[in-house]
Amino acid sequence: MQRAKLSIDPAFVVAPVNRRVFGSFVEHMGRCVYGGIFEPGHPTADDAGLRGDVLALVRELGVTAVRYPGGNFVSGYKWEDGVGPVEDRPTRLDPAWRTIETNAFGLNEFMEWATKADIEPIMAMNLGTRGLQEAIDLLEYANHPQGTALSDARIEHGAKEPHDIRMWCLGNEMDGPWQLGHKTAEEYGRLAAETARAMRQFDKDLELVACGSSGRAMPTFGAWEATVLEHTYDVVDLISAHAYYELEGDDVASFLASSVNMDLFIREVVATADHVGAKLSSAKKINIAFDEWNVWYLRELQRSGMPEDWTVAPRLSEDAYTVLDAVVVGSLLITLLRHSDRVTAACQAQLVNTISSIRAEPNGPAWRQSIFHPFALTARHAQGQVLDLRVDAPTLDTTKHGAVSLLDSVATYDADEGTLAVFVVNRDPAQPVAFSTDLRAFGEVTLGDAVMVWDEDLFAVNTMDDPDRVVPQPHRSAEVVGTSLQAELPPASWSMFVVQVSR
Repeated sequence: MQRAKLSIDPAFVVAPVNRRVFGSFVEHMGRCVYGGIFEPGHPTADDAGLRGDVLALVRELGVTAVRYPGGNFVSGYKWEDGVGPVEDRPTRLDPAWRTIETNAFGLNEFMEWATKADIEPIMAMNLGTRGLQEAIDLLEYANHPQGTALSDARIEHGAKEPHDIRMWCLGNEMDGPWQLGHKTAEEYGRLAAETARAMRQFDKDLELVACGSSGRAMPTFGAWEATVLEHTYDVVDLISAHAYYELEGDDVASFLASSVNMDLFIREVVATADHVGAKLSSAKKINIAFDEWNVWYLRELQRSGMPEDWTVAPRLSEDAYTVLDAVVVGSLLITLLRHSDRVTAACQAQLVNTISSIRAEPNGPAWRQSIFHPFALTARHAQGQVLDLRVDAPTLDTTKHGAVSLLDSVATYDADEGTLAVFVVNRDPAQPVAFSTDLRAFGEVTLGDAVMVWDEDLFAVNTMDDPDRVVPQPHRSAEVVGTSLQAELPPASWSMFVVQVSR
């Protein structure tokens, strides 16, 4: 059996754990909204039509912030269509996903849901088919207390208090030719800068996110970020990054190493942003909002194509996630945490039904997908400070990423609570690894909790009929011997160890 070890010391800190890293994404795509978070008439629905069973799972998942309403959808969206009396709202075609949008659910319904879910809203604006005026109108409607036509309209629509949305995304994936209103970097950079300046005339303390590349493989990647930030550096706080991963053929080893690509993506965006800052002689640092990421079997959607008929909330990308997918999601979360000094917000896409952690059936049950578990456990136990650890492990050869470390890991330490959490992925698809880490720097330690996501069947999934086929299992091999944490990590597994520290 191969052996690997970690070096962890509480003196070496990356950054505090940013709770916004445990964000999610709700888009008007497929059944994420209609039949997902919103289903009037469902046995668990409240008076607002919000599904109580889904809300309970959202709280259990530990989601802290949600980006809304898109996504590709937002680039053709008129926010005014989704406010006011429901019976007066227009029905529209959504060309992004070739569906019919009833507008029965809009801004104020989302904000009511956000309050009940206890999450922070992150609002995306349409800079595709619309622009500056519509953006500042939305800001005034949402955030101004009262006394103007737009703020008084919000009050008339039932939202008496301002929503006070603090984080705003200046468009979505504007580098993508598929995007309504797709622009060059110069065109988008100028529009984003103008919009940001106007928004700051309303409220200088808003947090604004410029569109970065919609994927590291985009032909404009790097150049796009540089040009956009040269226009917007002084008026935005973050630049976005989007990445989706999927198993290609039977290349399990490359899939398990997907976070290598995410890690490189983050480091390259940071380098580009800092290069622009240096050119501008600015001491300011632009951080990253990784506001779309997940495992997504996009090739399957591309093969099946968009719906031929215009319908309301069709089933789109309702991927049934496997044990293997869950291990990769856990690894991607490890990477986001490891870069907590610069990745200060992240949104797993999406929340319900469409490429989701939660599935829900019309007039039926809701259940946890396999990827729910590493997210929920990480969100619950990653507290305090992210530690700068070192991995000493053999390498694994992969087709897509070359030689990669057998282990992917991060640790967080909450000194006030005396809790150390260690998250580890064994990327080897076939062999277990003997894992250890010496914790003498923490003083006296005892093992609190040890669980893993693993199964002999890497392709096992949770379904409506068998919702608990894939659940976290006790890590029975884990033990603390003296000051050494030791465990045998099964092949293709995600593990979490929570250690109590007495200093």
